[in-house]
Amino acid sequence: MREALFDILGARVAGAGFLDLFAGTGAVGIEALSRGAGRVVFVEGDARAARLIARNVSDAGVPGGIAVIESEAIRALDRLSAAGESFSIVFLDPPYAAGAPPEILDRAATLVAAGGVLVVEHGRRGAAEIGAPAGLRAGRRYRYGDSRLSVFHRDLKATGHRG
Repeated sequence: MREALFDILGARVAGAGFLDLFAGTGAVGIEALSRGAGRVVFVEGDARAARLIARNVSDAGVPGGIAVIESEAIRALDRLSAAGESFSIVFLDPPYAAGAPPEILDRAATLVAAGGVLVVEHGRRGAAEIGAPAGLRAGRRYRYGDSRLSVFHRDLKATGHRG
């Protein structure tokens, strides 16, 4: 799935601000750094996983700005928004059982910079339920076995955030 994600993102990763929400081990964000992302913010609610991310980033020795936020997703998104943060790429990989709740999608969408993308990884069952969050337009959906990637775009003419 990670390879498919980065095939989809292509050259837009280089120099990008990348938000890895529900980061788990941090593998996706670390891959973004290794592909030239300018900075990656990892958000993970589990304390042990957040420590593992910090250790994995350190062990990987990849350049770029990083931050690991140990927090529940909505709280972290609100904090990033209040700080005026934005990202060229926002990646969400919520637990398949929980899906991608609309309130998380809507908050994550506010952090997508003009010309940026929101990519959601989800299970097959949740595919029809994910609509475009406010301010974004739906792009392609990709299917890989029981997993899906849904891509949403913010137009370049959008005002406000830079990423």
